[in-house]
Amino acid sequence: MQGYIHSTESFGTVDGPGRRFVVFMQGCPLRCLYCHNPDTWEYSKGEKRTAQSIIDELLAVKEFLKGGGLTVTGGEPMVQSEFVTELFTLAKTYGIHTCLDTSGALFNEENTSKTDDLLKVTDLVMLDIKHIDPERHKALTGVDNANILAFAKYLADKGKPVWIRHVLVPYVTDDPGYLFALGQFIGGIKTLKALDVLPYHSMARPKYEALAIPYPLGNIPDATKEQAARARDIIMKGLYDRLKNGNKPDV
Repeated sequence: MQGYIHSTESFGTVDGPGRRFVVFMQGCPLRCLYCHNPDTWEYSKGEKRTAQSIIDELLAVKEFLKGGGLTVTGGEPMVQSEFVTELFTLAKTYGIHTCLDTSGALFNEENTSKTDDLLKVTDLVMLDIKHIDPERHKALTGVDNANILAFAKYLADKGKPVWIRHVLVPYVTDDPGYLFALGQFIGGIKTLKALDVLPYHSMARPKYEALAIPYPLGNIPDATKEQAARARDIIMKGLYDRLKNGNKPDV
């Protein structure tokens, strides 16, 4: 089997625990306004590679990945779910920790067979929740968040460790009420291991210019680390409120 690969990175430090070998897959059904990899949207524009060739590249630097492992991101890696399953299966034969960085947008509650195959060889899921409100999520990404929230619950039910990521965009995802609601939701994920709130940055603007794509967020300013930290505090208040009151997730 071959997969369409955008690129690889040997020493990622923000893509899961420890130092990671990161594989960027081609293809994504979302069009997030703050996407920093618009060059990964199209499925068939990447380099065709076998899972073994990627593992061979990883093994060349494996000694430097102590405490880390392999992360597959995108794009949206679940677009090529079967290939990622083969890649992770190979990685496990070498004792390599596997992490899936996904939006969860392609999850289908009616047919979970491919998802289950992938999760069997996935040690950690980094789940990007773009917005807790369905309509605002659709305005931000082009799709609503029903599948994503259902996937979060499914992961918890399966006992799969989850690491939540949320991008703070000024005027877009920084409303305190929605941040608190996001915290209440993730407070119901009993396998939650970490929460990252990442400040939006506009460093991808040159990519859009090179691709002749209008930059979606115009002149919205970059978020600061302080703004992201305050947002995380609000999310955590919602999480603790959920745990205190024992509410159930709205999925």
